[in-house]
Amino acid sequence: MRKIIVTEFITLDNVIEAPHEWSFPYWDDGVAAFKLEELMDSDALLLGRITYKGFADAWPEREDETGFAEKMNNMKKYVVSTTLGKPEWNNSVLLKEHAMEEITKIKAEEGGNILVAGSGELISSLIENDLIDEYRLLVYPLVLGKGKKLFNGKHHVELHLTEERRFEKGVALLRYVPARTA
Repeated sequence: MRKIIVTEFITLDNVIEAPHEWSFPYWDDGVAAFKLEELMDSDALLLGRITYKGFADAWPEREDETGFAEKMNNMKKYVVSTTLGKPEWNNSVLLKEHAMEEITKIKAEEGGNILVAGSGELISSLIENDLIDEYRLLVYPLVLGKGKKLFNGKHHVELHLTEERRFEKGVALLRYVPARTA
């Protein structure tokens, strides 16, 4: 059985919206190494429409020495949307109807981890359907005061901390699993 892993850049006030606007000053070699390892240990992405479109616009033209861009561009990508047309990004599959049922089937298949980044509305649905196996939160030392939040107050979620790590520029990695699995 595969694991669905939510991986987020998040502020102290729970904001996940537009990390490209606030996360770069805190990027360091430790965060980069963690993100590379996380990606290489996974074999699929699960994304909502907005995050998918942002990634699909940014990644196809990128190259790097670490293989991060190549992995992003070649791995399987599942996109949940009722409004997106045909997904154009390499190896993308649209989950349009009965998405949570399809995700449950995908999760039951053989294979590696499935990463969920951004995609706040999708994460809310995954929480409702008890499909998340782990949360990897890169907590940034800033408060934005506004923006889309990861936890929107709709759900009661009990988590068990499995790892905490501090990076050079003040970002903290907090890894949690649902309390039901701890």
